[in-house]
Amino acid sequence: MLSHEQIWNAIDRLAERHGYSASGLARRAGLDATSFNKSKRIGADGRKRWPSTESIAKVLTATGASLDEFLRLIEARAVPARTMVPLIGLTQAGAGRVFTDDGMPTGGPGWEEIEFPDLGEERAFALEVQGDSMMPLFRDGDVLIVSPTAGVRKGDRVVARLHGGEVIAKELRRRTARTVELASLNPEHADRVLNIGEIAWMARVMWVRQ
Repeated sequence: MLSHEQIWNAIDRLAERHGYSASGLARRAGLDATSFNKSKRIGADGRKRWPSTESIAKVLTATGASLDEFLRLIEARAVPARTMVPLIGLTQAGAGRVFTDDGMPTGGPGWEEIEFPDLGEERAFALEVQGDSMMPLFRDGDVLIVSPTAGVRKGDRVVARLHGGEVIAKELRRRTARTVELASLNPEHADRVLNIGEIAWMARVMWVRQ
């Protein structure tokens, strides 16, 4: 299991590799400049503070680093914690009852598994992109690791399953008490404005394996 120190060391090494200080890397990723300060890695009560999955994802996006590159920055002797993640095709995800009401896989026919780094407390599954509706960002065959338990904010890429069975992947543009506005990832496909009642669940895209 990865230690608190190993994760922070990997962030420091990533910052150095791209010519940033820890605070400079945080700013580059759109985070508070003090997010990665060493003084914030241990709380006032002495408890360890861990970087969130979201902050690491933003850092990788900002630097263009891959998840594999980040894992290599962790000490060679460390063996990254890995887990088996349920996998299904995006088209199959809209057919039948393959999800629970809270957006988690039911298992059974249609589901396979792939190995992926453990996301800790976040519950996740994988969707394989099929077709060109998400180009140029996501291509046919790409695998999206999504979590229905992770918080979703404006600008996040999400996968939503409607009560009618349709599954769509778009970017969250705006959310109100009654509606959700989703921007299309492919300019040839229309944006969507959905009533909250139309959505069975919505999961944030955590990683993309291409």
